[in-house]
Amino acid sequence: MSTPIKILIVEDEMIIAANISLQLSTLGYDVIGIVPRTEDALSSVKQNQPDIVLMDINLKGDIDGIETVKLIKEIQDVAVIYLTANADEVHFNRAKSTDPHAFISKPFKKLDLQRAIELVEQRIQKNKNNELKPVDSTSGASPFMLSDCIFVKHNETMVKVHISDILYIEAERNYCRIYSKDKEYLLVMTLKDMDEKLPSKHFLRVHRSFIVSLSQINEIATSHIVIAKKAIPVSKSLKEELLKRLQTI
Repeated sequence: MSTPIKILIVEDEMIIAANISLQLSTLGYDVIGIVPRTEDALSSVKQNQPDIVLMDINLKGDIDGIETVKLIKEIQDVAVIYLTANADEVHFNRAKSTDPHAFISKPFKKLDLQRAIELVEQRIQKNKNNELKPVDSTSGASPFMLSDCIFVKHNETMVKVHISDILYIEAERNYCRIYSKDKEYLLVMTLKDMDEKLPSKHFLRVHRSFIVSLSQINEIATSHIVIAKKAIPVSKSLKEELLKRLQTI
C-alpha cells in the first residue's frame, strides 16, 4: 500500500499495549494511538479514522471490548482484530456477531500478530481494488426497479435480479454490493440512494452499512440478525422498527 496501515490499539493493560505498539512500529505500521477506555476509542476513531482496531475483549468497566466495537462501527466500518485471553464459546459468539477480521489469543507471539495484520491488510487492499475496478455498473448506469425485480448492470449487460432472491445489501464507501442467493453485484450507488429506490415493503436499512430483506432473516439476536449464516449488525435506534416490520410480514 502507498501509505502505512493506521492501527489503533484499545488495551487497558499499558505494558501489553506498549509492547504491541513497539512490535507494530518495527513492522512498519503507523500506530495512531493507545487508549484504555471506550470513550477514548470512539474519540480516536472519529478523529484519526484507523484502518485497523486492535481490541482487547476484556476491557475493564461497564462496556467491554465487544460492546465498544459495536459503538465504533456506528461511526466507521473499520477492520477489527480482537485480542483475548478468554476464548470461551459465549465470548466468541458475541464477538463473532460484530464481524471481526481476526482473533488473537493471549499470550501471543510477534509472528502471530504480524500474520494476522498482514491478512487483514490484504483484505483491506482487495476491497479497495474492487472499488476501483471498472466492473458492473461503473459506467454510471443506474439500476432500475420494477415491482418484483431490479435490473442491474453486470458484465456489460443488464441483468434481472428478483426481489425475492436478494438477501441483503452492504455499503462499500460510495458503492453498494447486492448479495443474492447465487451471485453478488457491485453497483456505483450509495446505500442511501439504494434505500430510497428499494420497495420499503420488502427491505429495511438496519445499520449504516446494511439493508436487509425482511423475509430472509433467519435469526434475531440482541444486537444483530443472521441471514444465510451472515451476522449483520443492527443499530439500537433501528431495532424497534425492525421488530415492528417483522410483525407485519
